[in-house]
Amino acid sequence: MNLSGLIQSKDWKSEKHMPVIEIEKGEEIQVKVSVGKEIPHPNTVEHHISWIEVYFLPDGEKNPVMLGRFDFLAHGESSREIYTEPKVSFSFKTKKSGSILALSYCNIHGLWENSVELKL
Repeated sequence: MNLSGLIQSKDWKSEKHMPVIEIEKGEEIQVKVSVGKEIPHPNTVEHHISWIEVYFLPDGEKNPVMLGRFDFLAHGESSREIYTEPKVSFSFKTKKSGSILALSYCNIHGLWENSVELKL
């Protein structure tokens, strides 16, 4: 078995586990990734998004570059009931078009992926 058989993907407007990627082009590429944009994902000790990874695959290249990994470690374990929301925002620079790919992990429902094209 390999990972490709375990990674799930659906329309993010109807699936709460899909990482939603939003980009804004400028001098830097602004990237926002969230899980549960249209349908909120639970964020409890029992059911939560553990992490999001974001990659960039430049057109014509074989291997993606990891732009970041974001771990969400607060899931109500504290007596203060602190919860980390699965939303990230960052920027990067490139002169190449390509694909931005996001992978998220739900502690119950596993791996989910999504991608968007970046045209410069």
